Amino acid sequence: AEMAARLSENRLVSLPLSRIRVIMKSSPEVSSINQDALFLTAKATELFVQYLASYSYKHGRGKEKNALTYTDLSHTAEECETFQFLADILPKKILASKYLKMLEKEKRDGEVGQGDEEDEEEEDEDEA
Repeated sequence: AEMAARLSENRLVSLPLSRIRVIMKSSPEVSSINQDALFLTAKATELFVQYLASYSYKHGRGKEKNALTYTDLSHTAEECETFQFLADILPKKILASKYLKMLEKEKRDGEVGQGDEEDEEEEDEDEA
């Protein structure tokens, strides 16, 4: 009966529970994971991703092309207070040439600005 319950639970979530378990166990504070906690975390994550995607689609330019774009997601992370905690994970993309100009200016000024760390991540995104 327990196996049947687990199978029906697995159909209620799209994300792989084994991967969610690995991510949860990567936290040093977590020693064991209850099956219910694993399922609820997976379901909450799935609902959050759906909400982020639908919000970004509705408020972005992607709907003109009938597509959700990275730019829509990064704009949402930057502009919407609810999603601002994702700004480091979804940085705005910049061109490598623009980044190089920023580096040159930085060297001329002889000082690293506070926002420059984010720009490095953005350049990495362009190269990927």
